Amino acid sequence: MKIEFLNQPVTSIQTDLLVLGHYSENTKPQGKLADVDQALDGAISDLIQQGEITGKAKETTLIHTFGKISAKRILVIGLGEKDAFDQDMVREIAAVAVKTAIKVKAKKVASCPFGIKHPNIHEHHVTHSFAEGAHLAHYRFDGYSSKKEEQHQVELIQLIAEEVSDELKYGIECGTAYALGTNLARDLVNTPGNKMTPTHMAEKAIEIARRYGMEYEILERDEMERLGMGGLLAVAQGSEQPPKMIVLKYRGREQWDDVLGFVGKGLTFDTGGISLKPGANMDEMKMDMGGGAAVLGAMEAIGRLRPKVNVVAVIPSTENMPSGKAYKPGDVIKTMSGKTIEVLNTDAEGRLILSDGITYAKHLGASRIIDLATLTGAVLIALGDVTTAAMTNNEEFLADFMKSAKKAGEKVWQLPTFDEYKEQIKSQIADLKNTGGRLAGSITAALFVGAFAEETPWIHLDIAGTAWSNKETATTQKGGTGVMVRSLVQIAKHYGKYGMR
Repeated sequence: MKIEFLNQPVTSIQTDLLVLGHYSENTKPQGKLADVDQALDGAISDLIQQGEITGKAKETTLIHTFGKISAKRILVIGLGEKDAFDQDMVREIAAVAVKTAIKVKAKKVASCPFGIKHPNIHEHHVTHSFAEGAHLAHYRFDGYSSKKEEQHQVELIQLIAEEVSDELKYGIECGTAYALGTNLARDLVNTPGNKMTPTHMAEKAIEIARRYGMEYEILERDEMERLGMGGLLAVAQGSEQPPKMIVLKYRGREQWDDVLGFVGKGLTFDTGGISLKPGANMDEMKMDMGGGAAVLGAMEAIGRLRPKVNVVAVIPSTENMPSGKAYKPGDVIKTMSGKTIEVLNTDAEGRLILSDGITYAKHLGASRIIDLATLTGAVLIALGDVTTAAMTNNEEFLADFMKSAKKAGEKVWQLPTFDEYKEQIKSQIADLKNTGGRLAGSITAALFVGAFAEETPWIHLDIAGTAWSNKETATTQKGGTGVMVRSLVQIAKHYGKYGMR
């Protein structure tokens, strides 16, 4: 789908669908909507007076023009209250427009870039959010059906603008990159576990590296053994699929310093291992590599946008399977860091592979680390499927990230990491035990992971509730959401522009 600019009187634009907006406080059409209303002999004014068009946020009214103007149809979208309008609403409005275009089989769409000259929104964010919402809404995953229904595609969106600044153009570039990175992560999460193996995940990483000239490294089992990566190797014992430690390096600066590290859990299928999960909904455990998928999606977008920041991405990847070779409750394993872990539950495996991923990221020069993982069911109880949990050992670093997540339109909430919680993961026979019990499960899991970050500024994002959706929204389909891709790219751009404090 291509997005470009168009400078033409609104009534003469030849398009399948013309998208215009209406604020809820307006009692009559304004701006370009008024021009169209006049050409349609007051039809839109009549609909406003009758209460069919109210301007309520994301309300849609489809109007056929019957040749009175060049556009075949008009879509009037409610923008809500003008004072409350922001870039998040731009994203939602664009998504609604694209989904409507798909429904009516419109290939060519023209739209106002909603929010231009609005005091709440910089013009760059207008086109960024519009392009992002449009591409997110256009996403579909149906790669394995033998009887594929023809999926209508919107081919062109033209944004109506009298003057086109570099900021507006760059906004489209950024929004497209953020969305396509997110959609890549969605594809990876939605791919079945028999296809999305650690080897396949590594191949996807190599494709990204080659496409954008990044360095890459794929550690095999023998190299992991040499480095003492006992956490990843223990989890991998039960699987026939070989584990991979996947590394991408993006050099945005001449010197390899002030390196931002992304570490993503790449558990391509999780049965729970010997501590076997219940059968219900186990099919969704293909999404247990959502953290790794988000990291790859972010690197795709970073490769497109080329921010002036160094980034190292590390994804420990394996399956967690039961077998005669699988690791067991009661085992003690030694990680790359030298720390030992008592295994109480083999279904608490994500933190084990992250332990080696974080240690290796530090070994590769990461000076700040963000790890992402579908780590705990407990986070669903705490925050549901709306909000990602964040925990940290550095409040300044987290403040930067929270601002970035807000700009990216992703909801994140901080949970505490008080020292008292660490008592729950102390072991009598090893340095740590891999589960702290039912109380504060998301927090104790994060503190386990944070033990391997040590003094390095670190943020843990538990995306177990947000990486997968069982409902469709304006910007998401059922399945993988690609959550946190946009936030990772945003903080990379932030540090590329302002540096690390």
